[in-house]
Amino acid sequence: MNQASLHRLLASDKLDKPEKANLNDLFDLRLSTNHSIIQNLFLSLYPETTTPDSFQYLMKLLPELFKKRSKNYKIQDLRRLKDANWYQSEKMVGMQLYVDHYNKDLKGLETKIPYLEKLGVNLIHIMPVTTRPTGENDGGYAVNSYTRVDKKYGTKSDLLNLVKKMQSKNMHLMMDFVVNHTSDEFPWAKKAMAGDKKYQDYYYTYPDRQLPDEFENSLPEVFPRTSPGNFTFNKKMNKWVMTVFNDYQWDLNYTNPLVFMDMLTNLVDLANLGVDVIRFDALAFLWKKMGTNSQNLPEAHSLITLFRMCLQVVAPGVVLLAEAIVSPRDIIKYYGEGINKGNECEIAYNATLMALLWNSIATKKTHLLYKNLLNIPGKPSEGTWINYIRCHDDIGLGFEDRYIYEVGWDAVAHRKFLLDYYGQKLDWSPAMGQIFMYNPKNGDGRITGSAASLLGLEKGLAQNNQELIKMSVDKILMLHAIILSYGGIPMIYAGDEIGMLNDYTYLKNNDLKEDSRWANRPKQDWKTVSELDKIDTPQTQIFHSLKRLIKIRKNTPVFADKNNLVLHPNANPHLFMFERINNSEKDVLVICNFDEKIHLVEVGTLDSMGYVSEGKLKDLVSGKNIILKSGLLDINPYQIFWLRKS
Repeated sequence: MNQASLHRLLASDKLDKPEKANLNDLFDLRLSTNHSIIQNLFLSLYPETTTPDSFQYLMKLLPELFKKRSKNYKIQDLRRLKDANWYQSEKMVGMQLYVDHYNKDLKGLETKIPYLEKLGVNLIHIMPVTTRPTGENDGGYAVNSYTRVDKKYGTKSDLLNLVKKMQSKNMHLMMDFVVNHTSDEFPWAKKAMAGDKKYQDYYYTYPDRQLPDEFENSLPEVFPRTSPGNFTFNKKMNKWVMTVFNDYQWDLNYTNPLVFMDMLTNLVDLANLGVDVIRFDALAFLWKKMGTNSQNLPEAHSLITLFRMCLQVVAPGVVLLAEAIVSPRDIIKYYGEGINKGNECEIAYNATLMALLWNSIATKKTHLLYKNLLNIPGKPSEGTWINYIRCHDDIGLGFEDRYIYEVGWDAVAHRKFLLDYYGQKLDWSPAMGQIFMYNPKNGDGRITGSAASLLGLEKGLAQNNQELIKMSVDKILMLHAIILSYGGIPMIYAGDEIGMLNDYTYLKNNDLKEDSRWANRPKQDWKTVSELDKIDTPQTQIFHSLKRLIKIRKNTPVFADKNNLVLHPNANPHLFMFERINNSEKDVLVICNFDEKIHLVEVGTLDSMGYVSEGKLKDLVSGKNIILKSGLLDINPYQIFWLRKS
């Protein structure tokens, strides 16, 4: 039982009528329940011998933060507490978008809520809309503020109106909390540059290169081509400052307890805007330690858990998403381990599944997919995944080398093949992607491109190759059907639902041209949307098929994430099979074919699993009964079945 479950149990008699509950008493109950965990975590990071009175300051801060939360949201928190693990529901379907690329500004986004409803989306992840430096700002992830809206998107009132409209439609909002760094224009950074020692200690600042050079001995480079190294010299301050990502993004010094408490205040202020899911950006980097790569350190996990335990006291209806694009075994740790199991983040990106799906598309095989997924430790019952095909970012090849060798491939050669396949280095490949941040020192690189361009639609349309176009559409639908039926929240990137292609206009922008990720951040094509019900195109086929799949998902309770997924490795290296079970006739078996050829499944296997009834199979995807005329079931190229027990 994690702390959220304990809170639900202790407050169970008050949750039936939350509007009549004594909100202050329940806050006190949550604080007392989490007190010992908060204290142990805090003192493990900030011992009293070095930071006296800091814990007492935190205990005074939490009630103050609770007072800032509106009564309506306090009541909503209790409803969420009663609705155990609401974020695991089969009803949840997400979309990620840049507001200005979607429809100009926040008001424009609000006008498109009916379109999102039509598709079936009820969770919107809007990329950063807060103030940021002009020019380069890492797509808004160099923050000048955590709650002030940049005027290009509108006003804070516009954001609050959007939230109100979404809530009236039972839609949820996700926003980013850039927890690892601020921009060099953030108020703290400005005070540091003005010579304020207090705020210089909010960052990692050094008078010379001695300690930075010591750090560099073990720190990798995140952006080796555009931002090599991990430190930047600031002339105003006459000091070196740690900048792991870009020179305008200053890493926060969480060894300073004041940083934690001020950032906790920023976190609660963000939640108070009406945010339901808060995406913890770059959380793997939070704690820096000399002699390590300063990623995924135990102290970082303690810090994240401390954030969550404090937020749980103040706003228990708000959940955290771990943006940790790290190795499979490291990803699972962000749900919490040991005595903190289930007490870190409620949600994590399933980056492993994402990367492996692209691997299977390129190789047409699934053995590496199974090999990795079967060796990921199980997640806590309270946790769930964000399952996605791709996001605003690049596609990293985040699976372990040893499994590549185990399936008989050379890891270095295989990763080069994937980069060549998606990066237009192989004439026969249908993919029209680009390479991001290739590092010639070690051969590392990542992939960028929209789903449609990476899956061949761009090339198919350019060549007027109808066979390639059909195959691309089938691939797009198969991958989306996988994330809609795998355990977790499916997250679609805006534009992928209508098969949008790469946007190459970024090459004409001096601030963006070195960042190929902008190729996969196209502006929403509302002309295509206006024709969805009028003409038959690959784009309309994708939209209407995806809309139907989402509707089926929402009407299939077994798709709720109850840790009820069973993988079914099989002898055919081109097929991917998994089952969603609740030990009843409502179980669903998913089968898909990653090859360009028809493959077969023995009906006897399906019969032994309970999916054959009177010589028929019930397929949810097609909505038809499949009449079995032989002992084999044909699975067409890139076809997917959702077979329901009958």
